[in-house]
Amino acid sequence: MCGIVGYYGPGGNAALLQRMNDCQAHRGPDGEGTFEDGPVGLGHRRLSIIDVAHGQQPMATADGRYTIAYNGEVYNYLPLREELKALGHEFTTDSDTEVVLAAFAQWGNEAFDRFNGMWGLAIWDAVDQRLTLSRDHFGIKPVYVAKVGDTVLFSSEIKGILSSGLYDPKPNDRTVFRYLRFRIHEDGRETFFDGIERLEPGEAMTIDASGTTRAPYTRLREELAELATEQRPYDEAAAADYKARLIEAVRLRLQSEVPVGTSLSGGLDSSAVAVIINQLLNSGDETTAESVGAEQNTFSAVFPGSLNDEEKYVDAVLDICRGHVDAHKIKPTADEFKADMRDFIRAQEEPLISSGPYAQYQVMREATEHVTVLLDGQGADEMMAGYIPYYFVYLRQLKAQGAKQAAAELSKSLDVIYRLGRFKLQAKLKGRKGIPMTQLLADDFVSAHSGETYSVEGTNLKKRLIEDLFIGSLPSLLRYEDKNTMRFSLEGRVPFLDKEVVKFIFSLSDEAIIKGGWNKRILRDATRGLLPESINRRRNKIGFTTPQGEWFMRLKNHFYNIFLSESFANRPYFDQAEVLHAFEGWIKGTNDVDSMVFWRMLNVEIWLQEFFDEKQPEDDTPVRIKTDLEPNAGKELDLVTSLGEQVRRYPLRTELFSRDDDLDSRVLAQVDRFFEQLDADSDHAAEMAGKRWYYFISEKIVAITQGRSYFIWDINVGRPARVLSKYVTRTPAGIGLGSPFTMQLAIQEAGLPRVLYASAGGAVGKLIGKRGMFYELVGGDIRAIDGPTEYSAYPSNVSAKLAPKDPNDVAARLTAAIRERVPAAYKETFGGTIVMDANDIGRNVLGSDIPGDWTRFEEMFADNPLGQGGEQTPMAIVVERPTS
Repeated sequence: MCGIVGYYGPGGNAALLQRMNDCQAHRGPDGEGTFEDGPVGLGHRRLSIIDVAHGQQPMATADGRYTIAYNGEVYNYLPLREELKALGHEFTTDSDTEVVLAAFAQWGNEAFDRFNGMWGLAIWDAVDQRLTLSRDHFGIKPVYVAKVGDTVLFSSEIKGILSSGLYDPKPNDRTVFRYLRFRIHEDGRETFFDGIERLEPGEAMTIDASGTTRAPYTRLREELAELATEQRPYDEAAAADYKARLIEAVRLRLQSEVPVGTSLSGGLDSSAVAVIINQLLNSGDETTAESVGAEQNTFSAVFPGSLNDEEKYVDAVLDICRGHVDAHKIKPTADEFKADMRDFIRAQEEPLISSGPYAQYQVMREATEHVTVLLDGQGADEMMAGYIPYYFVYLRQLKAQGAKQAAAELSKSLDVIYRLGRFKLQAKLKGRKGIPMTQLLADDFVSAHSGETYSVEGTNLKKRLIEDLFIGSLPSLLRYEDKNTMRFSLEGRVPFLDKEVVKFIFSLSDEAIIKGGWNKRILRDATRGLLPESINRRRNKIGFTTPQGEWFMRLKNHFYNIFLSESFANRPYFDQAEVLHAFEGWIKGTNDVDSMVFWRMLNVEIWLQEFFDEKQPEDDTPVRIKTDLEPNAGKELDLVTSLGEQVRRYPLRTELFSRDDDLDSRVLAQVDRFFEQLDADSDHAAEMAGKRWYYFISEKIVAITQGRSYFIWDINVGRPARVLSKYVTRTPAGIGLGSPFTMQLAIQEAGLPRVLYASAGGAVGKLIGKRGMFYELVGGDIRAIDGPTEYSAYPSNVSAKLAPKDPNDVAARLTAAIRERVPAAYKETFGGTIVMDANDIGRNVLGSDIPGDWTRFEEMFADNPLGQGGEQTPMAIVVERPTS
């Protein structure tokens, strides 16, 4: 497996080609090469699999006319080589690359339909000055193209085009909408990047001075549709024929000079591949022994204790293969997913349907330590009706043919159909309602794409399977396969996608696919006696996936923070308030929104951050924790207030506070530490000696320790709060009542009538140019209510809080305790405690035991020395300094 890049046109040059090639180094760590000739440039990164010592690319024919950059494997290259030899071609390597190049030289584009394998390639014809791009029949290997001015760029990965410097990245809003609305994520030619397209399965593109043309080089789709009408009887002989064909397809994909392993999920498909390899090993097959070795390496993701765990099925296969297997089990966790999420999304390049492929990502990361090639079971579901919705299609088809036949099949499929509908049924019984995706999206975004629709074949089984093989389902799975394997320099091979095997299945009666409530009937029959009965007769499909719902609940704080972020709020795609409301309901179990809905929005947001948002350069400098005698980053210790007073502020760093903490003991411990550091620093000690000083404490930690801070999912937001919060300007820091959660707390604290009265007064105030009327009229400390903020440390990033209760009493209590505790030299100069609500847009003293006007204390915090982010400095010692 390899990576190809290149260009055609005046915008290309050697430097551009090298940039494109370098960014795909992971696809081919074993070698690289470039080629330029006139308007064209080809680049190649090699992962050596066959003829490791030779086969370097780009490769040219002996006469120099044709030059190829090729990513893939053609498994029937040996018989093709013999056929080409008979036609006069000579070969100097044992690689399939040379055969592919000679075949093109002999037959042109017609060569592609002779190949049985996977590929994405580029061939330059120096005589006709024509560039040809091609992608395999099923689209197992990708080719991306973009036309920028007069230049065409192509690459195995989108990152290759992005690195060219010619393409200006822009999201494809239509594709984003269709993904969010309909869950579509491989939408024909279009990608999520505006102006970047993919070659479709079975398609070739030619580029020359006259322009660009695209056309299928194969009739495979049409052939499958024609074969589907044959309906050859299905019997034991057909099952035996299929078994022989499948075993040969697996054997062909074991051709390799480097180690080969198997991805084993425990499902029917990957288990079938594993036991076939085991049978080939037991029979002494030379090809298998050379590439697999004495023991087959299997790689499985397992989730002990989860509903998604398939370890018992994996173990059943391993037991069958005992003596010839070296099993590797990977146990992905939610915390690992969080840590890997950005790399995973960046590796995939485009949004995914769910977090499920992360299990495969983890498997590939482990597999690359042991093998270079990995076989798995992709494609079997789409050709043999492996998903539950196919039952409905088949039942409708049977109903059209006769109600009696449909009823008989339905009676034997009820348990399978129930599995699909049980969660919806449970939700209805519990009164949980769904939320339309469009309700979570921005109105303008929905309006702009209101004409978009999506429909699938619903009444003909084989037509639906063909649709999903080439459009609806398989393309996305093959993308996951390619990106996950190549991220870790692995070649993935998919034996079920042997075009001759696929043709054979489609020529048979539909009963070879579904019969008597059993899907994949022909595969079950072919592997009876090979597979454990527990797998051969499995009715529940799980596949390589993750326990997404469980993980999301564990990571809810992290995900909520993403939904709360300014970047998410400013996207043109989402209605942030509705998303937060829906996520809150999902956490509480009060709605029937699927975790996949939230995944799609999270995926789009992180994808936008990774590929489009400007990033700050990474700072590798180790983080240094400040002492209590230093200011926060970007702040100053000293300040001259607007009243002319000079003060020095020492922000004190603390561990996070919770409602279980004793505020007084925590405060005294911090004060003790401050004076220990002060005594060890003569300069700062001299600055403070004999001077009046005060203790300032953030109202947040007072409220938290009083139990007046609430996780957002514990706040029961009513409709009035949702409506009223929409009319409050949301501050950049998320402060105030612009959130339904904080508005609900205001209503609970002041009462709905008073909030409505203050809201009316605030509206009048705006008309006459008087600001702050709302807070004057609502009274109390409503202005001190804070909502969750993305920059804050946990739990403030997922909490809303009321103002602290009895702040004057709190201040007096703390003053007495501090005065009792501090060294004698500082007792008499201690002025008292101030409970301060300060942030980067304002400050307000909520309470103090110091009589008089508190304005001067607010001025001492004019620049918010405690900071607004993750500084963890919720308190400060403030010293009055003499004016000069």
